[in-house]
Amino acid sequence: MIAAPLITGNDLRTMSSETVAILTNTEVIAINQDPMGKPGRRAYQNENKTAEVWSRQLHDGAYAAVLFNRNDKVQQTLTLQWSYIGLPDDQPATLRDLWLHKDLGVHMTNYTVTVPSHGVVMVRAMQVRGDSS
Repeated sequence: MIAAPLITGNDLRTMSSETVAILTNTEVIAINQDPMGKPGRRAYQNENKTAEVWSRQLHDGAYAAVLFNRNDKVQQTLTLQWSYIGLPDDQPATLRDLWLHKDLGVHMTNYTVTVPSHGVVMVRAMQVRGDSS
């Protein structure tokens, strides 16, 4: 989200398949290397600082968003409001989960998801444009 180089501190020869999948996720790498180069920013933090939403505008008009659950004991239900990331509140957006490589469909004003303890959900959101004719 912050457009920084990827540096690992582990032995690449002994990485688990899960670690390889994380480090080579082409959809996440595309966000990191987006040509706009605009860094991510924290768009929301709850009062007890156990949940955060970070967002980043992309060159094609889409937005990337990360929902963090910083709670070390329980899952949390987090909501991504369009206003957090710069999309108009009154316009639907299509979402894609970048870790699951799964289209999430069209959502009207927000997206709510359960995030496991110390977990993260990363989505790409694109405003649905109406027919201009």
